[in-house]
Amino acid sequence: MDLTNILELKKLLKTYGAWPNKDLGQHFLTDKNVLEKMIETADLNKNDVVVEVGPGIGIMTKELAKRAKKVHAIEIDPKIAEILSTICVQYPNLKIVRGDIRDFDPKGIGRYKVVANLPYYITSHIIKKFLEEKNKPETITVLIQREVAERICAKPGRMSILAVAVQFYGIPEIKELVSPLAFFPSPKVYSAILKIKVFKEPLFEGVNTKAFFRLVKAGFGEKRKMLANSMSGGLGIEKELAEKLLRGAGVEPMLRAERLSLDDWRRIYLVFTKYLKLGDVHEKATDKSDW
Repeated sequence: MDLTNILELKKLLKTYGAWPNKDLGQHFLTDKNVLEKMIETADLNKNDVVVEVGPGIGIMTKELAKRAKKVHAIEIDPKIAEILSTICVQYPNLKIVRGDIRDFDPKGIGRYKVVANLPYYITSHIIKKFLEEKNKPETITVLIQREVAERICAKPGRMSILAVAVQFYGIPEIKELVSPLAFFPSPKVYSAILKIKVFKEPLFEGVNTKAFFRLVKAGFGEKRKMLANSMSGGLGIEKELAEKLLRGAGVEPMLRAERLSLDDWRRIYLVFTKYLKLGDVHEKATDKSDW
């Protein structure tokens, strides 16, 4: 059965009484060229362990299982997982895990790579999960919304919390743009193949990540506001103190957070944590959002 053939795909889904679930952001990849590019980008060998998020009916899962030592496929939709188990029954190195990826613990699987066609609505949460795991993946190769991929790869001038966070943990690169026509059903936006080469340790040695991102969230907490105002409001400190500490870090207080580089944030961290106990400063409710 050719799962990239939409007519055959629809027939299979109908047989099992299943259909792409909008609430789960299911868009099945049906373009063979994009599939080949995903596999090529993942750069797998027979010693690799792979975690696939949202495998769907197995269009990419089969190709992963052919190349890797072991594939852990995590699928939340029980009907789709049933189809997957039937379609991929001939692959003994495939382990289908029925459940939410947010509950998956990779600590016992050794070194691994993440490969996935991610649901748009949960993209940043899944990337965040794996980058913050104690057992981080070697690489993350994902098919995601183009806009999100571009935000992740942004340079100073267009930075965001998401860009700072991902680039703190690894090197992201957009490998290819993907048309909506590569999926069934077709999404309304373009996608992109994104690869993140994950650092073994975060970018800056000895950094307390909780304190670091406390500062980053404060800096981005007030959109379109100058950095001194954002840091003052986000940390609950006087504006004059925020200006003094920023200048001490070699950062102009009148800049906006999107202009800063990772090295700027490192210097801010070193100066602010020297003079402030970040666990003691006032934390606004708006600073508690995930990156």
